[in-house]
Amino acid sequence: MMLKDWLENEKPREKLLHKGPSSLSDAELLAIFLRTGVKGCHVVKLAQQLLKSFGSIAAIYRATEQEFCQHHGLGVAKYVQLQACLEMSKRYLSEQLQTGSALTSSQATRDYLISELRGESREVFAVMFLDSQHQVLTFERLFFGTINAAAVYPRIVVEQALKQKAVAVILAHNHPSGIAEASIADKQITKRLEQALSLIDIRVLDHIIVAGNQCYSFAEHGEL
Repeated sequence: MMLKDWLENEKPREKLLHKGPSSLSDAELLAIFLRTGVKGCHVVKLAQQLLKSFGSIAAIYRATEQEFCQHHGLGVAKYVQLQACLEMSKRYLSEQLQTGSALTSSQATRDYLISELRGESREVFAVMFLDSQHQVLTFERLFFGTINAAAVYPRIVVEQALKQKAVAVILAHNHPSGIAEASIADKQITKRLEQALSLIDIRVLDHIIVAGNQCYSFAEHGEL
C-alpha cells in the first residue's frame, strides 16, 4: 500500500496533528523528518528500514556523515538537517533548565541529560553545577573513558565546584551498553564524591545514569 492510500488520520503528519507527537512511533517521527521516500519505497517504509539498519534513533543521531549518507535515500542535506534538529533540541532543553524553575521538574533534568549523553559511544562523566536556588550555573563534561569505564577524580570535581561557586551538584554519566543500572564502581565513586564535596558544604542532589532513553537515579533509589 502506498502512503497516499492510507486513511488520512493515520498518515504521520495528520496523526501528529490529531493525536499529538507522543502517539507516533519512532518510524513515523523519522518519516516526518525525511519527508519523502524513494522510488518503490514510501517514506514510512524507508524510515523503518533505516531504524532496522542503524538499530535506533539514537544510533542515527550519532552516525557520522559517511555512515548516514551511504544509505539509499539519504544525503548531505538530510544529514545537516538531522544535526540541526539535534542541536536545537539540546539548546531548547538547556534553556528550559536555565529558566530558574526547571529543576523543580526531575523530568526536565532527565530529558536534558539524555539529550547530552545518550549519543556518546564512550563513557562520559559530567556534572551539573547549581546555585543556592538550584538553578543551573553550568554543565560540564569532566572525564572521558572507554566503553566500559571513566576515571573520575574527586579533586577535579571539587576544584570545578569551587570555581563555579556551586552550592549543589547533580552528577551524571552514560552507559553506552544501554543498561540503566548502577554498578558497584558507580556506587563507590558516588560515595567518594559525596564525601569530598560535603567537606566544602556542597550537596550532591542526585547521580543520574543515562542508558539510551532510560535513566537510573541514585536519589530515587535511596542511595543518596
